[in-house]
Amino acid sequence: MSLKPSRIRRILDQKRENFSSFDRKTLQQLQRYRSALADLAALPPDDLDSKLSTADGDVGARPLEDLASSDHCVQHCNLVWKNREQSLSWVRDRLTGIATFAVDGSQIYPSKDLSIPVALVQVGWFENLHLPTGDYEKDIELDIMTPQELQMGDGSPADRQVNMRRFEMETQKLVQYMKAHAHNQDCLVFLDGSLVASFAEVFDADSRAFYVHCLLELLRTSETYRVPLIAYIATSAADDLTVLLKSLFHLPDCNHIHDSQVLNQFMQWGDRTALFRCQRAGILSVYAEQSDRIAFTYLKTTREGYPARLEMPIWMHEEPGLVNRVMDWVRGEVVIGSGYPYVIETADQVAVLQAEDRQNFYRILQDWSEQEALNLRFSQKMISKVRRR
Repeated sequence: MSLKPSRIRRILDQKRENFSSFDRKTLQQLQRYRSALADLAALPPDDLDSKLSTADGDVGARPLEDLASSDHCVQHCNLVWKNREQSLSWVRDRLTGIATFAVDGSQIYPSKDLSIPVALVQVGWFENLHLPTGDYEKDIELDIMTPQELQMGDGSPADRQVNMRRFEMETQKLVQYMKAHAHNQDCLVFLDGSLVASFAEVFDADSRAFYVHCLLELLRTSETYRVPLIAYIATSAADDLTVLLKSLFHLPDCNHIHDSQVLNQFMQWGDRTALFRCQRAGILSVYAEQSDRIAFTYLKTTREGYPARLEMPIWMHEEPGLVNRVMDWVRGEVVIGSGYPYVIETADQVAVLQAEDRQNFYRILQDWSEQEALNLRFSQKMISKVRRR
C-alpha cells in the first residue's frame, strides 16, 4: 500500500515543536562554535601551542598554516567571473598540460536467485590530460568473485567482501598510476572518499586492518613517488575542526554539528580553509608512521551547498607552493564539472553497472555454467528475466 500524504502531514504537524526546538538549540550552539572559530584565528601562535599542549584528550586537528591572515580560518580566493567563458579561460590557464586521474567502482552483489554465491566487481578510470588535442583515457577492469572468495570466517555478510574487493581494486589502480608517473608533479590523482578509515571502525578487526592497509599503501606510494593525491569528500560529516574548537574553548558537546556547517557562512565559491593536520582519535592510531601525516582543508565548490572536504598527504604541504597549485587544479575540475570534479564524475560514469548489465552477466553465467556442466541453479524468476531480456 502506498504512503498516505495526509497522515504524514498530520504527524508532522503534531511533532512540529520537536523539530523547532531542535533547530533553535542547534542554531544557538552553532553560533558559539562560529564565534570560537574567530577566536581560533586570532590566537597568537605561541598561545595556540600552549593551549594545545595542555588540552585534555582528543584535539581533532592542528593548524599547519598561519591563521592570522585568515578570516575565521578561511583563505579567500576572490575569484569572480562575468560568464562561463571567462571561468573556462581561467581553467585553461591552470590545467592545460596537467593530467588528472580518478577511479570509481560498481558491483553486482550475490543474489538469492542463484544456488551459489557469485559476484561481479568493476572499476572504471578516467585520465584527462587537459591538452588542446583533447587526449584522454577511459577503461574498465573487472573481477568475478567465487563462493570461496565470498566466504568470511566470522559470518559477516558476503556483500562486505564485495565492497572490500571493490575498494582494493580502486586503490590498487590509483597506486599503479602513481608508480607509473613517479616524481611527476604535473598530475593529480583523486580518491573518491576519505583517507581516514573511520567508516571501518564498526567492522571486525580483519576488515578494519584490510581498509587501513589499502589506504596506507596509497599514502606511502604518494609520498615515495611524489605524486599529488587528493581525497575528495563532497558531503562531509567530519568534526575534526569542531573537536579542536571544543577542546580549546571548552564548548559543549554537539554531535550533530560538523565542520562544514561551522565554516559555510564565512566562505564564498573557491575559498578554502587553512590546512590542518588531522588528529582524529580512533582509527589513526593504527596508521603507523602515517598516523599524523594526513592533512585536510575545506573548499567551497558550490555557491549554495556546504564546502567539500579535501584530504592529502602531509608531504604536499612540505613542498613549497604545491598545495596552492593543487587547489587551483581542483577548482578547475570543479568549474568543468559545474560543482563537482569532472574527472571523478566521469570515472563514475565509466564504472557504473546498470540493470541491463546485471541481466547480461546472469545470462552469460547461465550459458557458461550449462556449457561447463556445473550445478549452478537459477530461480524460476531469474530464468524468466534472463530469457525476456
